[in-house]
Amino acid sequence: MSTITVQTASKTYSVRIGHDMLHIFRDEFLNELKGFSKVFVLTDRHVFSFHKEKLEVLLQDLDQVTYYVTPNGEEAKTFQVYEDVMTKIIETGLDRKSVLLAFGGGVIGDLGGFVASTYMRGIPFYQIPTTVLAHDSAVGGKVAINHPLGKNLVGQFYQPEAVIYDTSLLKTLPVREMRSGFAELIKHALISDQALLDELMATFKTADDFYSKDLTPFLEKGILVKAGIVAQDETEQGVRAYLNFGHTFGHALEAYGQFSRFLHGEAIIYGMLYAILMSEATQNLVFDLDELISWLDGLGYETALPSDVPFEAIFEHMLHDKKTTFEEIKMVLLSQIGEMKLVPCDRALILQTFNQMKKGE
Repeated sequence: MSTITVQTASKTYSVRIGHDMLHIFRDEFLNELKGFSKVFVLTDRHVFSFHKEKLEVLLQDLDQVTYYVTPNGEEAKTFQVYEDVMTKIIETGLDRKSVLLAFGGGVIGDLGGFVASTYMRGIPFYQIPTTVLAHDSAVGGKVAINHPLGKNLVGQFYQPEAVIYDTSLLKTLPVREMRSGFAELIKHALISDQALLDELMATFKTADDFYSKDLTPFLEKGILVKAGIVAQDETEQGVRAYLNFGHTFGHALEAYGQFSRFLHGEAIIYGMLYAILMSEATQNLVFDLDELISWLDGLGYETALPSDVPFEAIFEHMLHDKKTTFEEIKMVLLSQIGEMKLVPCDRALILQTFNQMKKGE
């Protein structure tokens, strides 16, 4: 069990992480929740089916608890679901002394935080992650829903009261979801420390290792990387953009696939490979890309960009990226592991790198 403190300009809060954390922390958590008028639990069908009993045991001593179960995956981060959740909250009669619990993966955390931030101009919420991916999304206060033209374009910065991360919940994740979340751990290594990347590569060699080896210490390291950056730049005016390494291309790929063809981490793997290629071409990055690709292949990732992905569609989605200003696409690139810069990229360079990705099929 560990406690990590996240300090931002607007709020300081704790991330409690460890195996069986919901049981260990139950009494203290319940005392906190008893200070709120009503509790609203937002989760999805998949999480609720696996963890309903654990959630109900956790909250059984509370009088006014309402559950709302959304569709699975990115389908939950739509305007329609957002409106439906808001309707349920209003019908339930939540007030400004109520609290929302976002119990699920990154999608539920994003949606739940956005709902909490906008209902009555803001009510408290807790992040209770249930996925590997959420070690990244639950920390830092980015909350949002998607628009058909782009991922997370409708959102804001809104910090939780706390993050309670019970890593025993991860064992129910399907392997595809495990890989998706692990991609963000790879990102945290690439933007911070060669030693962390080496440790990941030495520890996790096949997808079976996700289940047989303890992810907790690596999740802690990933959270510390993110917390350190968020402390410097809460609202992404500067260095926080570095956390978007691989995301400019990755988010475009997700949007092209209508947020259903590629899971977030699958798209980010492609995005990081794309950014590394561009970094080699423009930033003199010295990197053994073949070794990385071989390792990713061994973990079961797809690393060859599908032949049907068209450049024009990806480029158009990249223009909607949040870092794009004055119609100038900006990429987070590496000069070496742990050293990044935000680089304006013209269409010719973006196409050149896209063609390199295609040649890697």
